[in-house]
Amino acid sequence: MYHVERPVFNEGYIDSELLHRKKRTPKPFQRRIAEHLRCSSEKAKSVVFGFLPILTWLPSYPLKQYLFGDIVSGISTGVMQLPQGLAYAMLAAVPPVFGLYSSFYPVLLYTFFGTSKHISIGTFAVISLMIGGVAVREAPDSMFAVNGTNASQVVDFEARDARRVEVVVALTTLVGIIQFVLGLLRFGFLAIYLTEPLVRGFTTAAAVHVSVSQIKYLLGVHTARFNGPLSVVYSLDAVFRNIASTNVVTLIIGLVCTVFLYFIKDLNERFKKKLPIPIPGEIIVVIVSTGISYGMVMSENYGVEVVGNIPTGLLPPKIPDFSVFPNLFPDAFAIAVVGFSIAISLAKTFALKHGYSVDGNQELIALGLCNFVSSFFHTFAVTASMSRSLVQESTGGHTEIAGLLASLLVLLVVVAIGFVFQPLPTTVLAAIIMVNLLGMFRQMKDIPALWRTSKIELAIWLVSFFASVLLGLDYGLVVAMGFAILTVIYRTQCPKNALLGQIPDTGLYFDVDEYEEAEECSGIKIFQSNTSIYFANSDLYVSALKAKTGIDPAQLLVARKSQLKYAKRDNGERKAVNHCSPVKKNAVDVELGVTREVVPGVKKQKDHVYTNGQMTENHAESESEDDFFLQRLTPIHTIVLDFTPVNFIDSVGAKTIKSVNILCWCCAGTLLSDLRTLKFFCEPVTPDLIFPTIHDAVLHCKHSRDVPVCPDVQ
Repeated sequence: MYHVERPVFNEGYIDSELLHRKKRTPKPFQRRIAEHLRCSSEKAKSVVFGFLPILTWLPSYPLKQYLFGDIVSGISTGVMQLPQGLAYAMLAAVPPVFGLYSSFYPVLLYTFFGTSKHISIGTFAVISLMIGGVAVREAPDSMFAVNGTNASQVVDFEARDARRVEVVVALTTLVGIIQFVLGLLRFGFLAIYLTEPLVRGFTTAAAVHVSVSQIKYLLGVHTARFNGPLSVVYSLDAVFRNIASTNVVTLIIGLVCTVFLYFIKDLNERFKKKLPIPIPGEIIVVIVSTGISYGMVMSENYGVEVVGNIPTGLLPPKIPDFSVFPNLFPDAFAIAVVGFSIAISLAKTFALKHGYSVDGNQELIALGLCNFVSSFFHTFAVTASMSRSLVQESTGGHTEIAGLLASLLVLLVVVAIGFVFQPLPTTVLAAIIMVNLLGMFRQMKDIPALWRTSKIELAIWLVSFFASVLLGLDYGLVVAMGFAILTVIYRTQCPKNALLGQIPDTGLYFDVDEYEEAEECSGIKIFQSNTSIYFANSDLYVSALKAKTGIDPAQLLVARKSQLKYAKRDNGERKAVNHCSPVKKNAVDVELGVTREVVPGVKKQKDHVYTNGQMTENHAESESEDDFFLQRLTPIHTIVLDFTPVNFIDSVGAKTIKSVNILCWCCAGTLLSDLRTLKFFCEPVTPDLIFPTIHDAVLHCKHSRDVPVCPDVQ
C-alpha cells in the first residue's frame, strides 16, 4: 500500500515551480572536435585494446583451467572444418582446395580481432551459395566453349574455374571492405533491420537452394548450374530430364553416407551429455570413402566423380581483380549484411549464455579484416557456422584459442596431406552438406509457433522464404527487407485504439471494451492510440478519435460556444420570459444531430444542473430550463488524449492535433520536449492543459467549475 497526497499537477506548474532544469553551457564546436581528436595514453590504450581484443584476455589466460578444453574443442572443430570446407567450396563454384584456404586464414585472423569466444568462423552454406550464384553469373559455362562449340558439350573447365576464382576473390575483397567500413562508421546496429523471422525464413530458403543444387552430385548426373529467379525450378527440371543417366554407384555411396551421417548426428544429440566429445561422423565418412574410392579406382572403373587435384602447400598472395568491382557491389553488400547478421546473432546467443558481452561494431571490423586480408590468399567470404559453433562450445571451448587450433589443423592438412583427399567422391561432400542442412529445415517449426504468437512476423517469415526460393537469394533478401519495413508502416497505420475508463478507487485506467471493472468517467472521454503521430498517420489518428469517441471535437466546440453565446445574449430576456406564457423553441443538438423542444416558461423543478460531468448546485436563480436542456445536449464536455504510448510527433502531426481543439492532454516527458521544440504551446494551447498522468487530467476536469474553452485554431 502507498498513499500520496498532492495537488493536481499540470505541466505549466511542473515546469515553472516543481522542476528546474540544470544549467548547461554547450561546448563550442571547435572544442568538441579538439577533445575528440586529442590523444592521451589512456585513449590510445583503449583504442588498441578495442581493435585487438586478444590483448585483453590472452595475458590473463588460465592455462590449467582452459587449455585442455580449448585443445579438445579445437581438434573437434577442425575435424568438422575439413570436410565442410571441401563441401562448401562446391557451393561457391570453386575447386575444393579453396574451401580449405577459407577454413584457415579467416579463422586465424578472427582469433586476434574477434570478441566472441565461442563462434566458429569459416565456410557456411548460405554465404557459399550466394557466392556461387555470383560466380556462375559472371563466369558461366558458355564463356568457355572450346573452339566455338556448344558450351554444354565442350567446356574449358580449367579456364572457367580460374576465372570463377578471380571473381570470388574480388567479391570477397569487396565484402571485407564493406564490413570494415561499416564497422568504423559504427554501423553494428545494422543487423537489427534483419529481424529474426526474416533471417530464419531466408536461411530456410537457402537450405532449399543448397539441397536442390546437391541433388545432381548425389545422383551423379551432369547439368548446368542455374542462377536468378526460378533457378530452383530450372535446376529440378534439368535433374529430372537427365535422371535416366543416374550413376547407380554414385547414388548408393551418397545414400549410404547420408544415412550414416544422419544416424551419427542423431546419436550425438541424444547422448551429448554422456559423450565427452561428439562422434566425428563427417571425417569418418571422408576417410573411409576416400580409401574405398582409391582402392577400387571408382573414378575410372565406375565413373564416380571425385574431388580431383588438390595442390600441396599454400598459394602465394595475389592482388584481386578490381575491374569487376562495379558489377559485384550489390551482391557484396547483401553478402556482407547477411554474413554479419548470422555471426552477430550466434555471438550474442553464446555471450548471453556464458555471461560476457560482444561488440557489434568490432565484430564488423573483425569480419571485414578476415575477408579482406584473406582474399589476397585466394579465399572466399566467410561467417560463423551454426553447427561448428555448437560443437566448439559443447566440447569445452572457452576462448578463441579453440578456433586457432582448428585453423592449425586445417593448415597441417593443406601443407602435408591435402593430396590424400583427391579420390574423395563428390557425392560424399553432397551428403555432408545435405545432412548439415537439417538444422535449417527444422526452422519450418517456426510457422505454427508464429501463427499462435504473431501473424505479422509469420507473414515476414513466409514472404522471406517464398521470395528467396522463387526469386533467388539476392532478390529475395531485398523483397523480404522491403516487406519487413512495410509491416512497420502497417503497424503505425493500424494501431490499437481504445477508450480508457477508471478502475474504481484507483488512479488506474484501462480499456473499457476489454475490462469489466473499467468505468468511463462522467462527461469525459479518454482516448489512447499506441502509435506515434506523424505525417503519414495524423489524419488517421483524428479519424480514429472521432470514430472511437463518437464525438467530433470541432462540433463539440461549436456547441459549447453556441451555449455560451446564447447564455450571454438572452440572460436578461429569459427572466422576463419565465413569467410569460410558454413558447416552444427548437434547440438543435449539434453533436448528436437531435432536435429537442424546450419550453422556456416552465418553472424550474431542479435544484441541480449537469455541469462539467457532475450534478452541481444551482446558484444562479436566473437560469432557466433552457440552460438545463442545452447543457444536456452536450453531455461530453472534455476529451483527454493519452499520449504516453506516443514515441514521437512531427510538425504535421502537431498541427493536426492542435487543430482538433482537445481540452486536455496527458504526455510523457520526452514527447513534451518535442512539442516545445515544435512551438506547440502557444495560444490557445498552453502547458496548463498538459498533465503528467491521466488521473491528473481527469481530476482537473471533474473539479474545475469552469471548463476552459479553446477558440478556433487557424
